[in-house]
Amino acid sequence: MWLERIDRKAADLRQRQAEEDRGRACRPPAPGWILELNRATGHPLAVYFGDFGMAGPRTQPVSQDDARRLLTTNGVPACPICRPDTSLHIVDLWMLHPRAGSGATTSPDPKS
Repeated sequence: MWLERIDRKAADLRQRQAEEDRGRACRPPAPGWILELNRATGHPLAVYFGDFGMAGPRTQPVSQDDARRLLTTNGVPACPICRPDTSLHIVDLWMLHPRAGSGATTSPDPKS
């Protein structure tokens, strides 16, 4: 009787492990870039590089071209931690969309 329970438990554990392995193998790859959306309005808040863990709960994957367009044309800010603009080789993003009221419209260098 005990041997049957142990055998059943071992078979259940092997089946669970096989299901987890299948799930890992079938999991889609992590997106290259993700877009965080405002929970209330659905408007874009920020672009992140890869599967960044600090992004909010409401995100969607975007293509490389869409991420580049969002950062340069639409004025969506890049995450200052994971720096998706750097991975997209976008130089001088601050010149395209300077922050309002920061005074950094001509140069990010504090000496100038």
